[in-house]
Amino acid sequence: MSNHAAETTITVNNETKNSPGSQPGQQLKRNLKSRHLTMIALGGTIGTGLFLASGTAIHTAGPGGALLAYGAIGFMVYFVMVSLAEMSAYMPVAGSFSTYGSRFVDPALGFALGWNYWYNWAITIASELAAVTLIMKFWFPESPSILWSGLCLVLIFMLNYLSVKGFGESEYWFSMIKVVTVIVFLIVGVLMIFGIMGGEYIGFKNFNVGEGPFNGGFMTILGIFMAAGYSFQGTELFGVAAGETDNPSKSIPKAVRSVFWRILLFYIFAIFIISLIIPYTTESLASNDVTVSPFTLVFDQAGVAFAASVMNAIILTSVLSAGSSGLYASTRMLWDLAREGKAPRFLGKLDKRGVPVRALVATSLVGCLAFLASFFGDGAVYIWLLNASGMSGFIAWVGISLSHYRFRRAYVAQGRSLDDLPYRAKWFPFGPLFALALCIFVILGQNYSAFTNGNIDWNGALISYIGLPLFIAVWLVYKFTKKTKVVPLEQCDFSVDKDIEEQRNEKLKLTVKKGGYNK
Repeated sequence: MSNHAAETTITVNNETKNSPGSQPGQQLKRNLKSRHLTMIALGGTIGTGLFLASGTAIHTAGPGGALLAYGAIGFMVYFVMVSLAEMSAYMPVAGSFSTYGSRFVDPALGFALGWNYWYNWAITIASELAAVTLIMKFWFPESPSILWSGLCLVLIFMLNYLSVKGFGESEYWFSMIKVVTVIVFLIVGVLMIFGIMGGEYIGFKNFNVGEGPFNGGFMTILGIFMAAGYSFQGTELFGVAAGETDNPSKSIPKAVRSVFWRILLFYIFAIFIISLIIPYTTESLASNDVTVSPFTLVFDQAGVAFAASVMNAIILTSVLSAGSSGLYASTRMLWDLAREGKAPRFLGKLDKRGVPVRALVATSLVGCLAFLASFFGDGAVYIWLLNASGMSGFIAWVGISLSHYRFRRAYVAQGRSLDDLPYRAKWFPFGPLFALALCIFVILGQNYSAFTNGNIDWNGALISYIGLPLFIAVWLVYKFTKKTKVVPLEQCDFSVDKDIEEQRNEKLKLTVKKGGYNK
């Protein structure tokens, strides 16, 4: 087993970079417990993508098309997550895939991935602030929008400001509410399908309405792929949170094992239940109004009193959870970029509680300014900002898959034993290569119709794809200004924080003492 000193200075591609252990007193506190990380992984993506957007997917592509699209994306996301888990369990850092991209592919890629992810979540904060106002007006239609968005911003800021444990605890309970809601929905749905709740036996009759289970053909299903991808975005949050987890080598494998069951149970089974109970030709399925969301329709049909109000409250917790998670992830990414000299240095400071307050304030201000932009010019500026961040999640997944492929190859090339990995991703190299190919396919094909109608729809193409050239531009500008190159496999940096190195050495001593270590 090769142990590398945690406090070293590494020179890669003409850049001098301090390893994570080189800044005493400037480390995040590892106060997230296993239950926090597990629930972040389990409930991180359950939100409006499932509660609202799933209805649109079913209505557009039919039940079979929606299941196929969500199943394929879910399969891909699983491989992305096990790839991230292998790297995060071995090297738990707040920079996550930005750091992995820099170390195992090219510093320019890591730079672009970090800023892409920060921007994506900073803009998402603005969209959550806007969503809160719509939800609260369900109960208080005459109230001012700025009141609810302001209260939401203060709440998610304080949850992140107090401590990482405060964030972890709030996410635990937010996620618990969502998980319980979906489980209750699935139970009620099954009872309704078999007529146990007093209604008629439904069976599979709604699968064959209209044109059958597949509506609109392959191209329509392809259009659902991007929507399905949006619904799954956020699963990578546990990789960012790994930098503040007390025992990542155990917590991360435990958390990622829940990903497969979440995909199967919460998305595929939920869409299956909705499709059986509500005909996909129902126009209200395509509405973004919470009062006619698919979950609300099913609960209402089951006779649940105040179904709309109940689901509205649950969706409100989902929005708060997404806003808090987005602020957490973007703050940690900005802090790590600053620490590595890829963002203004003053943003890389921590307070005495280990919270990156400066990065937190800066990110909150950007999210707030983006939200205020929605009030000017009929929201045109805000729409452009949202569109620019639209495919950021897929770009992050591309970075994770590529980084893991290089991580494993570099690990073996440097003579390291795979037995020393705390968690080993299954099906390598198929997993990361499959995820990489499917992500690129969805990115390029998300608005294929802009190029297939004879005349190119430049406006539609620009709106859909603007995030891609921006990412490439950031990558290439950094690459040419810093003159970076792809890191040779033999020079990839596997150094880790001192506390992680000490944990491994202690584990090694215990293993040797028990006589279970032979080399």
